[in-house]
Amino acid sequence: MKSTSLLVLVFSALLVAGCSFGPRTPAPTSKPTVPMFIHVPSPTIPTGAPTRTVASPTRESTQVLTGTLTVDTSTPTPTATPTPIPTTVSQLPDPSGYSWQLVVSGLERPEGLVNARDSSGRLFIVEQGGLIRILENGALLPAPFLDLTGKVVCCGERGLLGLAFHPRYTQNGYFYVDYTEEVNNQLATVIARYSVSPNDPNQADPGSEMRLLHIDQPFQNHNGGELQFGPDGYLYIGMGDGGSAGDPLGNGQSLQTLLGKILRIDVDSAEPYAIPPDNPFSGGEGMWEIWIYGLRNPWRFSFDRLTADLYIGDVGQDAWEEVDFLPADTLGGQNLGWNYFEGSHPYRGSPPTGVEIVQPVAEYGHDLGNSITGGYVYRGKDLDDWQGVYLYGDYGSGRVWGLLHLFDDSWQNALMFETDANISSFGVDEDWEVYLVDYGGNILLLR
Repeated sequence: MKSTSLLVLVFSALLVAGCSFGPRTPAPTSKPTVPMFIHVPSPTIPTGAPTRTVASPTRESTQVLTGTLTVDTSTPTPTATPTPIPTTVSQLPDPSGYSWQLVVSGLERPEGLVNARDSSGRLFIVEQGGLIRILENGALLPAPFLDLTGKVVCCGERGLLGLAFHPRYTQNGYFYVDYTEEVNNQLATVIARYSVSPNDPNQADPGSEMRLLHIDQPFQNHNGGELQFGPDGYLYIGMGDGGSAGDPLGNGQSLQTLLGKILRIDVDSAEPYAIPPDNPFSGGEGMWEIWIYGLRNPWRFSFDRLTADLYIGDVGQDAWEEVDFLPADTLGGQNLGWNYFEGSHPYRGSPPTGVEIVQPVAEYGHDLGNSITGGYVYRGKDLDDWQGVYLYGDYGSGRVWGLLHLFDDSWQNALMFETDANISSFGVDEDWEVYLVDYGGNILLLR
C-alpha cells in the first residue's frame, strides 16, 4: 500500500469571491434537425503563428443512418430521488483522524471509478488502455466487464477516459463511454452507448456500440473525458480545448466547435440523442450541444448529490489550477474564461466588452501541483464531519484539498492530505463514500 501522511498543520481558510453569470439565450421555438450520427471535424491547424480565428466546422454524416435528431420537448428521466442526507457542516474538519485506506491494487493505469446505482455494490473501474474492470466484495473479477483495447488508442492523455451508467440502468442496461480512437492518422473522441449482456450482469455486450459523437482532435492532449448524468437526467460531457499549449486554435472561446466545453445532451428522447430545449445555444448562436464554454481541460467534474451544484476541476497551463462552481439554478451559456484567463489570472488578450467571465472559487499555483483532478462533494453515511466538503486533488503532487461552500456564500479551502499517489480520479460508491484513484494501480477509500 502506498503510504499516506496527513497534513494537519495546513488548516487556514481561503475565502474567494462569488461568481457572476451572463444572460441565457432563450430556447428556440422551432426544432432544428441534424444527422443521426455527428462527426465534428477539427479546425485546420495553422502552419504559421497561432490564430484565434477558427472556421465554423460543418456537421457531416460519416455513417448512413435514417431519421433525424430533434430538440426534445419532453421531460427527461431524472436521477433517482436520493435518501435523506445529513446537513452540510459549518467548517472544514480536522483531517488528523482520517486517512486513505487501500481497497485494491494491481490495476493497469486506472483513470475512473463509477457505480451503476443498481444496488449490487459493485464498482466499475476504468483502465486507460481500454478495459472496464469490476470490483465486487473487495476483489477484482478476473474477466473485464468490457474490453475496448482493440478500439482505443492509448496513452498520454488518450485512451478510455470516461464512463457513466444511465439513471435507468436497471431497466435498460445502457451505459456510456468516452474514448480516443485514431483512424488514418486522425485522432478523435468517441462518445458511445453500450448495453449489458442480457445473460450476465458482469459482462457487457461488445457488439452493442451505438456512437453518439465523433469529435476530431487536432492534437494529442486535452481530450477531457468526464461523463456525468446530471440531476436533470441529461448527459454532460467534458471536452478539452484540443491540446497543444495556450489554445492556439482559440477553441475555448469559439462557439463553433465542441472543444473546450461541457456539453449537455438528451439520450432518452431520440437516438442517438436530442438537444435539450433549454440548451443556451440551440437557437443557432453556437453549436447546440454546448452547455458552458471557456474551458481548457475539464478532466473531472461532478454534481453535489444534495444541492445539484456543479464542481469542475479545470487543468491549467503554466501556473494555475482551478476549481469552478456553477450553482444548481445555472441556466447554461457561462464563459469560464480560458484562454483569456488561467485561473483568475490574465493569460492572453482581454475579453470583449460586455463578456462576463465566471471566476474560479478556488485555485492553487504550480508550487503545490501541476494537474488538478476534480473530485466529489462528500455525501456518505460514515463520516459526518465531512458532509458537504468537496474533495479534489492534484495528479502531480498527490495533494488532496477540501473545499466548503459556507452558508454566507463564502468559501473555505484547505490542504487536507499529502499522498504519494498520482491522483487520476475520484469516485463514489452507492453510499456516496469517496474513493481516490491512483494511476499507479491502486484504489483507496477515505476512512
